Formats: sequence, structure tokens, C-alpha cells
Amino acid sequence: MPSATSALEQVIDTANRDRRGALVAYLPVGFPDFDTSVAAAIAVVKAGVDVIELGMPYSDPVMDGPVIQAAAVQALEGGFRTEHVFEAIRQIRAEVDAPIVVMTYWNLVMQYGVDAFARDLAAAGGNGLITPDLVPDEGGEWIAASHAHELDRVFLAAPSSSDARLDLVIDSSSGFVYTVSTMGITGARADVDQAARSLADRLHAHGCTRACVGLGISTAEQVREVLEYAEGAIVGSALVKALASGGVPAVAEVAAQLATGTALDAPSSKEQA
Repeated sequence: MPSATSALEQVIDTANRDRRGALVAYLPVGFPDFDTSVAAAIAVVKAGVDVIELGMPYSDPVMDGPVIQAAAVQALEGGFRTEHVFEAIRQIRAEVDAPIVVMTYWNLVMQYGVDAFARDLAAAGGNGLITPDLVPDEGGEWIAASHAHELDRVFLAAPSSSDARLDLVIDSSSGFVYTVSTMGITGARADVDQAARSLADRLHAHGCTRACVGLGISTAEQVREVLEYAEGAIVGSALVKALASGGVPAVAEVAAQLATGTALDAPSSKEQA
């Protein structure tokens, strides 16, 4: 990872210094409509979320579970376009200071133009990009564009990743490494897989300083559990489900509950180490 510390990295580092770690909230742009998606992102930050992960709805997702897939379909039917993510970032940035990263499938960036996407993302106030279907060894154009526009690059590591693959992901990433907790699709689960802990331990052993675990986290207890061994916990489906059922007040309430899992109410294993 680059030696210069980005705004995203600073927020994660501060959360780990002052609390258990960082809480990252995934919300799709345009769900249930554009204005509500912006209001929801602002509300969860005010409720205690550290980082916003804005999802770009896509017609053929490979790792989204049924809750997020349904939200994406509704957003697309509502007229979502790539340009809307930049406008959403501008509006969110006008109200809150939390870093904003975009989760997108690579085809949408290619269609827009890689350098143009990076330029417009940076101009809107975005901090970086999570690319679930782009591997570092095929990401040269994005790596160059992100460097040129000072954006973070978040690549994914999975429990099946080899040691050589982990080294490549760590060396190519900035911001954090998206640590996939299970071999499957997104969605709230009763238990976050033990594989997540093992993967985070492997990443740390290979020099990763900011591992954020996603897929399957839905409660404050799971946030607390994940932050025992990782620098961040990423929550998506539980927030999208709350937004779908109860609107902005409901998603803010769930975010506030999740944020309690980051509190230093008892010594964690990281502190004892």
C-alpha cells in the first residue's frame, strides 16, 4: 500500500485508535429512489457510520444477495444512470465528511471510460472504488487512473486466495482490503464465518494494515466480533432491508445499533495483543 495516508485510511486508523474499529455502510444509489438513497447515506453517517460504500446498481451482479439484487432492480427500473452516483456523492459530501467509496462492477466503469470515471469520481468528492470483479493483474488501467486522480483502490481477498494472490492484492490496494468473509454472496447470516478470521490473520501476516470484513454482518454483536481481528466491518443487506421496510428513520436506527459494536466497552483481543 502507498506510504501516503489517504483520507479513507486516516478515518479507519482513527476508528481503530479511539474505538474497536471502523463501521462501513453499504447503500445502493437510487434505492428506493434517488433522493431517499442520498438521505439514507447522510442519516447513517450521523448515526455513527465511519465510511459510506455507495453501490452502483447493475443488471448482472455476481456477488450480491437477494436483498441487494432486489434493490438494484428497483433502482434500475427507477432510471438509475452512472452519472447519478457522482451527483449522490456531491449531495452527501455537502452534508457529512465521511469518506465515500463506490462499489461497482467493472463493466460500468469501462462503459463510462476508466479515466473519465476516475476524474468524475474525484471531482464529485469520492475517495475510491471497490471492484469486486476486477483483479489487480487485470487492473492496470484502473490503477493508473486512480493514481492520477488520487483515489483509493480496494481489491478483494477471499478465503481461497493463495499467499501469492494475497501479496498482489495487498500491494495493489489502498484504503483497505475488502476481506470476504465467506465463499458466497452477500446477505445477513446468523454467524460470520470463521474463515473471515483466518483470512484477516493471513492478510495481517502478509503486511496488510487495514482489513475490512464484508458479507454476512448484520448485528452489533457481529460488528464487535469482526473488530476483534479486523480493522473494519462492512454491513450491507441489513441496512438495505431496513431502508426497504421503514425508510430513512429505520436505516438510521439500525446504523446506530450497529455502531454500538464499535464501542470500547471491554478490552478487545487487538488491545490485549
